[in-house]
Amino acid sequence: MVKSPILITDKIRSWLLDQTDPDARYLAIRNLSLSGRRDLDAAAARAHQKGHIHLILDQMDPKGFWEKDGPGYLPKYRSTVWSLILLAQLGASCEYDPRIQLACQRYLENSLTENGQFSTTGTASGTADCLQGNILTALLDLGFQDERLDQAFEWMARSLTGEGVSPMSSAKAPLRYYSGKIGPDFQCGANNKFSCAWGGAKVMLAFSKLPPEKYTPLIERAIKRGCDFFLASNLAKADYPNGWSTKPSRNWWKFGFPVFYVTDLLQVCEALVNLGHGADPQLERALQLVLEKRDPEGRWLLEYDYTGKTWLDFGSKNTPNKWVTIRALHVLMARDKQPDRL
Repeated sequence: MVKSPILITDKIRSWLLDQTDPDARYLAIRNLSLSGRRDLDAAAARAHQKGHIHLILDQMDPKGFWEKDGPGYLPKYRSTVWSLILLAQLGASCEYDPRIQLACQRYLENSLTENGQFSTTGTASGTADCLQGNILTALLDLGFQDERLDQAFEWMARSLTGEGVSPMSSAKAPLRYYSGKIGPDFQCGANNKFSCAWGGAKVMLAFSKLPPEKYTPLIERAIKRGCDFFLASNLAKADYPNGWSTKPSRNWWKFGFPVFYVTDLLQVCEALVNLGHGADPQLERALQLVLEKRDPEGRWLLEYDYTGKTWLDFGSKNTPNKWVTIRALHVLMARDKQPDRL
């Protein structure tokens, strides 16, 4: 395995740490370890008190929701679900603002079912892999702790392996699949009942954020099964089951920020690197593709965006972008810290 070339030149470091862009500066310091603890604390405080994080939290209802109370999935992309996901990707933390803790608690009360499914509707039938994985990733990244998350991870593991989950046709079963989350191995109604790699990537990213001391035998089996699913494919070609087309979505190769339910190869790489598979030959090919997408100065472009759809915009499309660059550098640096596989 060949290590990455020098990733952060003096020019890239200065660009990312520019004081006039405090939000990206904070994330760069936190995710790329570009400065010490004192600078991190100062940057975090500024982002939470005056930056993008502060702006989003100021749009929150004092009761702990965005747009309207309830399950929080709609309207896209400013309701509670998307606001929490965006806050997490910006580096927000319960440690720095109590409103984040309040919002997380409110969301659980409205969206988590008794069997551990996060739901678009508040009922078990509204479960989907992309939502389950996305929101669990966000809650962990926000530093939110609640014992109910253990049950949510258990459901996610069972829904991946199929253990103890009845078919959708078993309407009276206490735990079963539904028309959205239709079967094991990331099977999804929205992907014509095939396994959905977009949703699967979110599930695996959430597992990769879970502290190892939280792993149960069921979760360990689910992680192995999910990794096997992705590593059996040509990651660089996004060779995943495709329900509605003969070709993969071109969005796999469009790196963006923020990342909601549309997934890119960079997020798949992040999950698999986090789970210790950085030296796998399949993943190496995908990571080489990530490297090749740099511009001549070592930056990555914003190729997929949500301009005008969420609370903030994050740069012009198809131009060098700090947020995407931080995402890519974070994955590549994490890979370079892993030992080569014997």
